[in-house]
Amino acid sequence: MSRVAFIVGITGQDGSYLAELLLGKGYEVHGLIRRSSSFNTSRIDHIYQAPQGENQRLFLHYGDLTDGSRLVSLIGKIQPDEVYNLGAQSHVRVSFDEPEFTGDVTGVGSTRLLEAVRLMSPHSKFYQASSSEMFGATPPPQNEDTPFYPRSPYGAAKVYSYWMTRNYREAYGMFAVNGILFNHESPRRGETFVTRKITRAVARIAAGNQDKLFLGNLDAIRDWGYAPEYVEGMWRMLQADKPTDFVLATGVACTVREFVEHSFARVGLDWKQYVDFDERYLRPTEVDALIGDASKAEKLLGWKAKTSAKALADLMVDADVEALKHEGTPWIDTPSF
Repeated sequence: MSRVAFIVGITGQDGSYLAELLLGKGYEVHGLIRRSSSFNTSRIDHIYQAPQGENQRLFLHYGDLTDGSRLVSLIGKIQPDEVYNLGAQSHVRVSFDEPEFTGDVTGVGSTRLLEAVRLMSPHSKFYQASSSEMFGATPPPQNEDTPFYPRSPYGAAKVYSYWMTRNYREAYGMFAVNGILFNHESPRRGETFVTRKITRAVARIAAGNQDKLFLGNLDAIRDWGYAPEYVEGMWRMLQADKPTDFVLATGVACTVREFVEHSFARVGLDWKQYVDFDERYLRPTEVDALIGDASKAEKLLGWKAKTSAKALADLMVDADVEALKHEGTPWIDTPSF
């Protein structure tokens, strides 16, 4: 019989790539989606069949990380071999505007899911999507032993989830792991996240549909990798002999400015002519530098990042240039509050 996986956050960037990966490995995949008055499944529509389709292996269920009873019911019914918690309010800047909601979903939501697994399917292997934002102000390079110093409500909520995952592993003997993933991007990245905001604007400026790109801190240093490679790492963590926590990262530093330069260069433009500063995009507390050390993952999982930040910028720009050909209206850049 095929293995069964349950993905919370299946409609997001990582969830969609993970669903593809698991289906390709023969899994039966179940995903949690939130009820919305508008369709929010665009990232997985290409792999989803109608419920009446033959040989269906992808199933979607309505639910939310704020609804513990629903999680208990679903875990009990599905009895998954693997549970991936990728659900969160994951926009760092927005977490300052909605700290309580971020704490409830990104933080306490993981506890609701862990408890549902403990009660209803304790044999399930559990993956918690932790984040490099947990390190915050701690100087790089950062690895599994680096102290946490979060600088946002999002980072603080992720620290809470990290420790709850470790507590459930140590208290109940659950196979529960934290994947501490550094920034990983793709053409499926949400349009308000800085990398996708940049590449989308580049495509529109090149096409004459946009004049300016407004950004905040160009000096922030990040470790940017390619999302499909990182979901492979998630899966490998749950195939390990023993549960433990892993950092996934490229180990290579790249500033926002450098990513902007790479992206504009892809279409033959000088970024300095089109990028302006807007203080509304600054965080109340900045994270200066995140650079990961993934040597443990390479040694124990055989995982290593392959795509550079420049190559990532190129493929994202190319995808947005192509996508623009199928859009009918220009996009207007507005701040996220």
